[in-house]
Amino acid sequence: MKIAILTSPDQWFIPYAKELQSKIKNSKLFYTHQSIEEEQDVIFILSYHKIIPEKYLVKNKHNIVIHASALPAGKGWAPLFWQVLESKSEVTFSMFEASSGVDNGDIYMRYNLNLTGTELNKELRHKQAVACMEMCIGFLENYERYRIPTPQEGAESFYDKRGPQDSRLDLDKTIRDQFNLLRIVDNESYPAFFEIEGCTYTLKIERQNSER
Repeated sequence: MKIAILTSPDQWFIPYAKELQSKIKNSKLFYTHQSIEEEQDVIFILSYHKIIPEKYLVKNKHNIVIHASALPAGKGWAPLFWQVLESKSEVTFSMFEASSGVDNGDIYMRYNLNLTGTELNKELRHKQAVACMEMCIGFLENYERYRIPTPQEGAESFYDKRGPQDSRLDLDKTIRDQFNLLRIVDNESYPAFFEIEGCTYTLKIERQNSER
């Protein structure tokens, strides 16, 4: 089988994309869909932030995306982080066929990720990436089981895109009340912050004695 991995350049998933490539024999890693000139049996489209026109998708047998929600619920942006904010301890990942719509392709596989409730941003990203890699390898190793997808069923919902302003802390709430927000902030790109007396202050969070 011809296997390609597609991810966006200059972002957090690249080390994991390289690791996945090393685990899949003869696979190739790409950073733009335009650079994939040959037809592929499977393209794993992971953390890729551009819309892929239909003319590129139709060339391949499987164009596979993984989304961290139980589709059709939780379409849109940052589903893992939104569900952490909702205090979810189990997050369902959906592997589906890419299409011209928003996260509406047929489902190949589901995967449940369990959370301890203590993970911070980097740990959450790591668990997300490991789940994606396991799903990709599982799809290939059990191809006959997963090769035919099924339509999405159920109520549709959407998550909004998150930005730096979403890391704002509420001075009138406790740390415990806002711990899930602190878990998902990025200390460098979108740190937690609060405003008082016309001044803005940022806070950084780290867990002591963390392995990762």
